[in-house]
Amino acid sequence: MKTYRFWLVSLLAAASPPLHAQTANWPDHPIKIIVPFAPGAFTDASARLLARELTEQLGQQVLVENKTGAGGVIGTDAVAKARPDGYTLLVAETSYAITPVIKSKLPFDPLKSLQPISQIAEATAVLMARGELPARTLGDMVALARQKPKSLSFGSAGLGSSSHLPMEFFMSIADIDLLHVPYKGASQSIQELVGGQIDLVFSSVATGAPHIATGRVRGLAVTGTERSPVLPDVPTFAEAGYPNYKMTYWFGVFAPGETPRPIVDRLNRAIREALAKQRLHDAFVQQGAKPVGSSPEEFSGFVAGQVQLWRDVAVRAKVPVE
Repeated sequence: MKTYRFWLVSLLAAASPPLHAQTANWPDHPIKIIVPFAPGAFTDASARLLARELTEQLGQQVLVENKTGAGGVIGTDAVAKARPDGYTLLVAETSYAITPVIKSKLPFDPLKSLQPISQIAEATAVLMARGELPARTLGDMVALARQKPKSLSFGSAGLGSSSHLPMEFFMSIADIDLLHVPYKGASQSIQELVGGQIDLVFSSVATGAPHIATGRVRGLAVTGTERSPVLPDVPTFAEAGYPNYKMTYWFGVFAPGETPRPIVDRLNRAIREALAKQRLHDAFVQQGAKPVGSSPEEFSGFVAGQVQLWRDVAVRAKVPVE
């Protein structure tokens, strides 16, 4: 019996290298970053820009794979279930904190199944109005909405999306009632705004700025503590009279939940060093975002706070849970 036990322990030890051996030489082969959305938006762009810098920082190739489906759930779940060895990472964004609010059954726990490594960026959002709306400012729009509830409409990428709940959040602060018109995607809602079929849309600055430049839509206010360099003539919500409206679109890196702390710390250092590079900073700014580095603890607390924020907003707005 003793011989059998010794043989079994030896076999397991050979199959699973000790923790220090797994972490001491990390990374010794390519790393994969999964983006749970299709190419084209800043989530994908930020991952690819970061991957280029991390390849230099870590001395191993960092690849990006788009694994789409179910509003980001499929790609996120793939990382949650991946081997926790630092070779499979996730770049997620604001919807990561919204999804658990509107979906009752997820194959992962956003606060336990994944390990937050660092926030990497925040992007300013802009509230846009159709060009012919008789409201030149945010204050004008609020006054118009109060005169006749649900007389103004706003489009979104769908019920509970990151373009729906931010508007619900503002509605609760401004004490107005708008008509929600959900679409199958953000691009469709913006097309309808440009065409004059709806009155308002929340969008990232990177997506909205080109439409504002045409004059067919108008920027009423931007989120954040300062004006966007991409839209310098559009005031912040605080400047427009709503200092309590605080939200931005955020982006960050996650790893599987049981990833060893030495790897988490090495990743965090590499990411923060990459974010300090001027070329990455400039590339982010060109797309309406700015680099944001944080510790794993800071990012964990931030994500938990975001989940609570959007849960409160969804409850107040009576958004149905799927």
